[in-house]
Amino acid sequence: MVTLKEGDKAPAFSGVDQNGNKVALSAYKGKKLVLYFYPEDDTPTCTIQACNLRDNYSLLKKNGFEVIGVSPDDAKKHKKFEAKFDLPFTLIADTSHSILDKYGVWDQKQMFGHKYMGVLRTTFVIDEKGVIRKIFLRPKNKAHAEEIIAAYK
Repeated sequence: MVTLKEGDKAPAFSGVDQNGNKVALSAYKGKKLVLYFYPEDDTPTCTIQACNLRDNYSLLKKNGFEVIGVSPDDAKKHKKFEAKFDLPFTLIADTSHSILDKYGVWDQKQMFGHKYMGVLRTTFVIDEKGVIRKIFLRPKNKAHAEEIIAAYK
């Protein structure tokens, strides 16, 4: 369950991206960051969300945002997802769930009465000082970039 709230300091993290590079929150100091958590690469809803961010990436960049996606998939699967959909942003592989746990987005879910552990689709907008300015608990996947920009203004 997401226990972080707007105004909280974003928890520090580091992980490995789709290219095998280490990525840390500290590298984004002085920049606005869209940190979005999603369940799985190349699934219908996750693809819609990623493609919306891709299609509006230049608008996000123009408004000063960097974008990082995080899921429990491994770097190899992220690389395929990036290539298939021409994604221009970083995807962190969090197979150990360490980042997911820090942000409170790895939790029990339920579908058709079946309970299981999974990622709560959540986006954190972090400001230049590392403070969480906006949390989207239910992102509008088809219009996610637009809602990020509208909410931050």
